[in-house]
Amino acid sequence: MPAKIRLQRHGRKRYAYYHIVIADSRAPRDGRYIERIGSYNPNTNPATIDLDFDKALSWLNKGAQPTDTARAILSYKGILYMKHLQGGVAKGAFSEEEAERRFKLWMTEKDSKIQSKKDRLTKESESEKKARLEAEAKVNEERAAALAKREAELAAEKAAEKAAREAPAAKAPTEEAHDEPTEEAPSNEEKAAE
Repeated sequence: MPAKIRLQRHGRKRYAYYHIVIADSRAPRDGRYIERIGSYNPNTNPATIDLDFDKALSWLNKGAQPTDTARAILSYKGILYMKHLQGGVAKGAFSEEEAERRFKLWMTEKDSKIQSKKDRLTKESESEKKARLEAEAKVNEERAAALAKREAELAAEKAAEKAAREAPAAKAPTEEAHDEPTEEAPSNEEKAAE
């Protein structure tokens, strides 16, 4: 029975997550499996991988063959590197302590890279949020300025209309004074009386 380390799909449409399982290569993808050793969620950034390190390493040592994606996950978590180091210890190239030291050094470098990526992503999201807030504030200021300008124009129009209404009322008494008959020109009533 050739065992494989592979992914088993779960989740809803367009939002899948996967279980990392040891299964018979002849079994269907989402079918029966021998053992579940972890999970993989590609929907987060960076992807979330929960993996039982010891079980995965023991299955690799027993001869289980990972699929391409499972191999990438095992490499990311350092399981393939540990298997490589164990092979060096078995050949006598270096001691068990040296292998542990190299693996811990590799893990600290890997953790620092992951943390720097998380920090960069949070910094980018914060800067993007700040830029959006600044853009929104600018738009709000432009809207307020346009509204104030429009209100000023409306107030000026109302003042002009009010002045126009008051102007004829002020001009009316002066026009009546001009309509009074003068001695030089006899009025129509005087002409009719003659």
